[in-house]
Amino acid sequence: MRVAVVGASGNAGTALLRRLSGDTIITSVVGVARRVPSGEVPPPYDVAQWVRCDIGRPGEDAPVLDRLVEAFAGVDAVIHLAWLIQPNHDRAALRRTNVDGTRRVIEAVRRAGVPHLVVASSVGAYSPATDDLPRDEAWPTEGIRSSEYSVDKAAVERLLDEAEVLQPDLVVSRVRPSLIFQKHAGAEIQRYFLGRLFPARMLGEELPTLPWPAGLRLQAVHADDVASAYREIVARRRGGAFNLAGDGIVHGQDVADMLAGGRLQEVAPSAVRAAVAAAWHARLVPVSPGWLDLAMQVPVLSTARARHALGWAPTIPGARALREIVDGIAVGGGGGSPPLRPRAR
Repeated sequence: MRVAVVGASGNAGTALLRRLSGDTIITSVVGVARRVPSGEVPPPYDVAQWVRCDIGRPGEDAPVLDRLVEAFAGVDAVIHLAWLIQPNHDRAALRRTNVDGTRRVIEAVRRAGVPHLVVASSVGAYSPATDDLPRDEAWPTEGIRSSEYSVDKAAVERLLDEAEVLQPDLVVSRVRPSLIFQKHAGAEIQRYFLGRLFPARMLGEELPTLPWPAGLRLQAVHADDVASAYREIVARRRGGAFNLAGDGIVHGQDVADMLAGGRLQEVAPSAVRAAVAAAWHARLVPVSPGWLDLAMQVPVLSTARARHALGWAPTIPGARALREIVDGIAVGGGGGSPPLRPRAR
């Protein structure tokens, strides 16, 4: 099989290329990215033939569509992973890549006659649920209105609904993972979410206490487990939606045990939100308060469908995936692609 991966140089894309190295079924990969590896391409990026394309390029669709159609020619599936997190202050730029760019990918899939489209959605596409009851893929995907990320993920879900109606022969798969972590993404995660002023090296030592928004719980999944799911979806040509998460729900006490010797200080979410909003408007942190709203309201995911339909199971618990990204941030862990490459501290 021949597969095109849009956004192949990022966090999930890097893990997917690593998974496809030496695969006996998916033997040919086209990597599409705005920033592609250059020079002597290191593993796992040497698995792919690279095409430079900015799916969120402003202006007319034609040049981008032509580039994508050329890249998608003869492929058995397109896996669309590209997503813009920053600049969080530039709402138009985010939407150009995340929503308009996805629309371009869908149209190029149609023009190239690709039979299978796999798109990275997210737990963030779901409507709010604040309890710990696991929700399956039937939970509504109307998003969380105060989160830019969630609004765009929900918009992508509507684009896929439309594609299924207009292209009944196209197999459409939606992957809705929890937080995706790996050590190689440490520098990228700090840059996108914590900012350059965050004292990352302190994560390598025991914290005096852990401040934590009361009620916040999260799920995480390792990037390698996500990559395995993508591989199975393509190899088996399975349509529909798939939730992905590592085993376990992580609460504040779990993180305090990990980072602060069990010392936890719960803080009112409203106070945390006010502090994040002030820091964001002052451009001291890179993410808006909508990210906290998202974290506080996303549902807990049931992964039963992925386990049954794909034979998939996470190999790394959510807490261990979180521990790995914390270690990656502390040491400035990175990879060989432009998005994952560490910057000077």
